[in-house]
Amino acid sequence: MNKNLLWKVLFILGTMLFFLFGIFGIPKGLSGDALATALTDHIHLGLDLKGGTHLILQVHVNDAINVDAQNAIEVLKQQLKSRKIDYTDITQTDPQNNPDHIVIKGVQPGARSDLLSIVQERLPEYEITGAPENSWNMVMKPSMVSDLKNKAVSQAIETIRNRIDALGVSEPTIQEHGLGQYQILVQLPGIDDPERVKDIMQSTAMLEIKQSLGGPYPSEQAALQDKGGVLPADAILLPGQSQPGASEGQAWYLVSRVSAVSGKDLRDAQPSSDQNGQPSVSFTLTGEGGQRFYNFTTSHVGDSLAVVLDNKVKEVANIKEPIRDRGEISGGRMSDQQAKDLSMILRSGALPASISYLEERTVGPSLGADSIRSGVRAAVIGMVAVLIFMLVYYRGAGINADVALILNLIILLGFLGWSTIAGVNVALTLPGIAGVILTVGMGVDSNVLIFERIREELRNGKTPPSAVDQGFSHAWITIVDTHVTTIVSAAILFIFGTGPVKGFATTLTFGLLANLFTAVFVSRVIFDWILTRKQRGEALSI
Repeated sequence: MNKNLLWKVLFILGTMLFFLFGIFGIPKGLSGDALATALTDHIHLGLDLKGGTHLILQVHVNDAINVDAQNAIEVLKQQLKSRKIDYTDITQTDPQNNPDHIVIKGVQPGARSDLLSIVQERLPEYEITGAPENSWNMVMKPSMVSDLKNKAVSQAIETIRNRIDALGVSEPTIQEHGLGQYQILVQLPGIDDPERVKDIMQSTAMLEIKQSLGGPYPSEQAALQDKGGVLPADAILLPGQSQPGASEGQAWYLVSRVSAVSGKDLRDAQPSSDQNGQPSVSFTLTGEGGQRFYNFTTSHVGDSLAVVLDNKVKEVANIKEPIRDRGEISGGRMSDQQAKDLSMILRSGALPASISYLEERTVGPSLGADSIRSGVRAAVIGMVAVLIFMLVYYRGAGINADVALILNLIILLGFLGWSTIAGVNVALTLPGIAGVILTVGMGVDSNVLIFERIREELRNGKTPPSAVDQGFSHAWITIVDTHVTTIVSAAILFIFGTGPVKGFATTLTFGLLANLFTAVFVSRVIFDWILTRKQRGEALSI
């Protein structure tokens, strides 16, 4: 064996060992169970094989626009008040469908320049135009609307991922769903309590601490009657639970429109117990949030504050002394599990917009096991049939093709294993197994092209070394052409497809890349090694 050929053989052996390590790692034994355990540890299975839940979530991005518009309204009111500019009302024209449209009514013409200055300096994301009867229309710039909506989806994905990771769900898929507008695809393999996970994902968990201005009231009408039929401009009415000692049922509370602190000011939240030994959630504020909370409670000693979660009053307490950076959420009806879930949700941050479920599919473990058995059986039968055919039809050269095909499979599975080691979430799905089977067919196709070309050269009177050289040289262009076009198709499937389709595209792509290596390089090295062992003029078994 010449030195150049030796290096090629060593390179092939090194490649095989590298990808075998990706498949099995360092197994804890050589028994069948030990190897199977090592295999499942390194090659992750997709939802359709492992079982679990498939969800498509719709992000209601108008909620994020609504929050921004509400903040803009508060800024306008504060600025107009500080500059002593009179107005009659500032409202959203259609909060449901056009939350970015704001109308300012009753501003006198003499205050025009001051109003424009406020919007330009404090609310540059809005455009303002005049309207009849001393009114002004404010509309958020289209680029800002689009940016805010996209950010809402990105933040929702990150928040949901933080919550799922905190639950310990292994190998989740959480990504933007390409087939719908502002949708998220969530796949959770192997979860045993899907309803709890869904509730945790869907909870907006918007925490606010506001001043309590009245309540509890048994109904909204009672609150209006208490305030003379008109609520104060800086107050809102929110539902909540009746406080301990009162009759069971829903109550209503009048609270300040502006929050003293919100969930954005949270530094940590942990489950705990209140003074009565009941489950609660203790939270800690950031330095800036703690200072604002201290200033608020200092100026409101003797008043009441309300802890509001998802626009519902969870608790109302009297401010006996200034509070700096710590608080507690209790309620008497919270279980230990609910306290743990709530603290985890608060730590992960609030969703920027509400979400709803458009689609839900559940795959049981037994169905996944059946899919694995069927897929593996199909792959094994197909592989064995191809190996036998190549041996029968191409005789000695069939061994060459079989070795290349086996190495092709090792490289493909090794890629899946190394992706797990590298922390990249590439799972083997049922369509992925189909991609493996198709790769075997493509590998055979490459060998057939090469072997038939070699046979043709031999029939034309070429010597075996010349026939092998000409066979690989002429078949190379055709093989590259077919593989590149198929890889481009697989890339398009990966870019625009969903999870299972991406699994098929991934295994097909890397299977084709592996096939280029094995069918052209490995197969050629094996032929060269066989030729070095033959006498001059000895026939080639093909």
